[in-house]
Formats: sequence, structure tokens, C-alpha cells
Amino acid sequence: MEDFKNKDNALKDKKIVLGLSGGIDSVVLLHYLHTHYPNNLRAVHCNHHLSKHCNEWEIFCKDLCTALNIPYTNIDIQLLKMSNIEGNSRKSRYHSLSSNLEKDEILCTAHHQNDQAETLLLQLFRGCGVAGLAAMPKSKPFGKGTHYRPMLNIGKSAILKYAKNNHLSWVEDDSNMDKNFRRNFLRLDIIPKLETVYKNLTLTLLRSAKHQSEALHLIQDLAKIDIKKNQIINGNQLDVKCLMQLEPYRIKNIMRYHLSVLNFLAPSDKIMQQMLGLLSAKEDANPLVNWGNFEMRRYKNKLYFIDTQMTKNKENCPYHDEFKNTAHFSIRYRNEAQRIKLPGKTHSQSLKKVLQEAGIPPWERNTLKMYYIENELRAMERIGYMQDD
Repeated sequence: MEDFKNKDNALKDKKIVLGLSGGIDSVVLLHYLHTHYPNNLRAVHCNHHLSKHCNEWEIFCKDLCTALNIPYTNIDIQLLKMSNIEGNSRKSRYHSLSSNLEKDEILCTAHHQNDQAETLLLQLFRGCGVAGLAAMPKSKPFGKGTHYRPMLNIGKSAILKYAKNNHLSWVEDDSNMDKNFRRNFLRLDIIPKLETVYKNLTLTLLRSAKHQSEALHLIQDLAKIDIKKNQIINGNQLDVKCLMQLEPYRIKNIMRYHLSVLNFLAPSDKIMQQMLGLLSAKEDANPLVNWGNFEMRRYKNKLYFIDTQMTKNKENCPYHDEFKNTAHFSIRYRNEAQRIKLPGKTHSQSLKKVLQEAGIPPWERNTLKMYYIENELRAMERIGYMQDD
């Protein structure tokens, strides 16, 4: 989408979900989408409950969608952390939008050229690498569908003109004038001063972001080549010995690529150095590096990547399905120094040894379900049946 005059080919025959804040950008996008795709559109508003006007904005969005006969959903968000409100609000909002998205739906947000330029500068001042300086991608996989930014090639002036020509109304977020938020500080103070010296600043920054995006694709392609050539990935684990055949900068590139595929938070330089140090840890060590809600652990020359907030896979265990309706059925977890007897064995074995031989990492062992009938252990998750005496 290069202007508001024509349909966006990327949205043809798509089930569209609009993230609607009530501000001018999202209201303009709502009007555009309703004009061109009236029967394939629904809207979602996220109420963060951070402003005294938040309920007024919610009512505005609901009334606007009702008037246009657009299906509308409101999502209430309560922040658990009040530090870094800007960042935590964004994370919570996108998590909620991702959870709301149905299969094959495309989430549209109203980011535009000026937002992209601000993002590039913010990332630059944070010391980000190529991935950060590539700024916001136009399209990317998101939840069960896709996140698409149709107005990323359109400037703020064109948005203002569209709103005026179509007599649109919108709400003004008072927090947009709060210079304690770094994006606002850049937009209100820094960028206007830069524009007095650097003509066409926004377009210049967009060109830089495009160059960085192309560079990002190149280094991701290199990571894929290194992974395939050196057989580095087995499941979601990285092979330490295979990694160690490469130069440190290529190891870091593989790790960053792998973390991006897993949708993990990108680690800082300090954390990345700790990860490299973990590669040379002793064979009998079970070292750990953590950042945010994420962990990297080493076990038996494999690197494991863990999201500590992700709920355990809820796929049914076949042993649970077999025994769950049996009388006196219970689920327990292993005890210290516990012994079990596997089929075909004449003597019991240490459960710890059985788990080690099965290659189950230490941090997963205490979560494995053990299935009992009348106080007799009959089977264990990921291990199998027990000897029936």
C-alpha cells in the first residue's frame, strides 16, 4: 500500500483484524479498510487502564464500529509491572492481540513512516545491532496468523490529509505529549531539530532501515547455511561440539537466529558473552544463563532454550489416557532415591539412573507424572510401563 487511493493487494481475500486505539492513525486505517474490505473486517481495542480517559476511548471505539457495522472486541489489560510502562504496555498489548487472533487472520496496525523513523533512532540509541536497526517489518508471522503494517510507506502528513478530507473524528491520547516517554521526546524535541539540518530526514532514516533489513536477511541466511552444513540443530537443541567448530561471531549469529525463531527476547551483549562462556563449561556441569523469562541450559553437549512462562505441553499422555478412569488412580511425582522396576528387568533400578539413561534433562525430571493404581506404580511419563509383579 503506497497511498489511500487503491486497494492493498496484500489484503485481498484476507480476514482482517484491526488494532484500534481510537487515535487518528488507527481511525484512518479503519476508514480505509472499511471502504475497501467492508465484509472482511473486525476491530479490537486494548484498554490498558492507564489514563483517566481510557473508558471514554473504549466507548468511542465501540460506538465508531457500531456505526459502521464492524464487529468489535474490547480487551482489558492490567499491567503487573509499573516500571517501563511504555515497554510493558506494548508487550502486554501484543500478547493480548496475538491470543485474540484466529487461524489465518491478519492483524493490521496503523504504524506509518514517521513511526518507523522514530523506531530506528530509538534502537540506535539503545545500541542495537542489525535486527534492531531493521526496525519494524512490514509483515511477519504472528500468533495463528500474520501481523501486517499496511501504512508503513505512508507519511503522517498524508494521514492528516485523509482524515480531514473524510471528516473523521478521533481521540487524542494525552500521554503522547509526555516527554518522559523516549519516543515522545524524540518526536517532539529531537527530530524537529534534526529536520532543520537534515532535509527529508524521515525518508533518509527509512532508507537506512531498509538497508539494515536486507543485511538482516543476509546474516539469517548465513545462520541457516552454518546450521545445515555443520548439523548444529537437533530438535530445538544446539549441538555444542558442532558449534565450537565455528568462529565466535558465527556462533553468536546462530544463537541470535535460533532465539528469533523461538520468539525469545534477544539477549544483551553481556548475556551473549555468558552464553559463549557456557559452551566451554565442564562436561559434568549443568550450567545456566537466564535473561528475562528465558533460560539457556547445557546438558550432555546440548544447549536447551526454555521459556519459563510457557505452560507445559498439554498433549495427552497415552498412559494417562489408559489409566485415568481406573478406580484408585492417582498421579504423583518422583521421590528422592526412588527406585523403579522396568519390564524385563529382574531387579529394581535407581529412578535417577533411568532418567539419566533416557536423556531427560535434570530440570525436567521432577515434572514427570507417575501413574499409580492402588498405590502401585504402573507407568511413568516419557519412560513407559513398569514391571507388573
